[in-house]
Amino acid sequence: MSFRPLIVASAVVAGGMALVSAIALSRLPPGAMLPTHWNAAGQADGFAEASHALFLPVVLTIAVSVIMAILPRIEPLQHDLAGSAALLRTVWAGLLALFIGVEAMVAGPVLGWTPPATLIPVAMGVLLIAIGNMLPKSRPGFFIGIRTPWAIIDTDNWVATHRLGGWMFAGAGAVVILTTLLPIGDDIKTPVVLTALLGATLTPILFSYVHWRVRRPH
Repeated sequence: MSFRPLIVASAVVAGGMALVSAIALSRLPPGAMLPTHWNAAGQADGFAEASHALFLPVVLTIAVSVIMAILPRIEPLQHDLAGSAALLRTVWAGLLALFIGVEAMVAGPVLGWTPPATLIPVAMGVLLIAIGNMLPKSRPGFFIGIRTPWAIIDTDNWVATHRLGGWMFAGAGAVVILTTLLPIGDDIKTPVVLTALLGATLTPILFSYVHWRVRRPH
């Protein structure tokens, strides 16, 4: 099982983003501020000094790629690692695409192109749906998947938890995309998105515990 293509892709993406950042920075006056965070509506609500804003996605790309490359090597349950390879690749590739989107949002306007405000939330929604599609195909591991103690020690619990988690993540992704594209006020959009994300995160954990409680020997 090799992740070499993703390692190469990560290096190319990081190098390309660094080049774009350097070009954009050279076109800005000293002290310029650029966005670093966007709300659920895709509106910038956090700003930082230009060099920080431009090179932060590059640093995140390198850091995440290093972590993703290391995880398979230190996974104790090596015999199940192949079953989770597709999930790892999906998360890794999806995060690379997301960081490219962030770089586009930050550097694009400086270079004469303004991406749609919905780019980041829609990209996050698509990533959640992709992860949801891959979760049921994963197998027990300490670093990949919904890693509850009850699921790690019981393959049946893991499969059931990740089947539910797959639906929950895909549903949350759909909610994020729909609330981004539909004409919904921010006072409704933000709590709906947060509720969907919390539900997708916490519900499988609770289900895993209940599954263990019901099936454990008495």
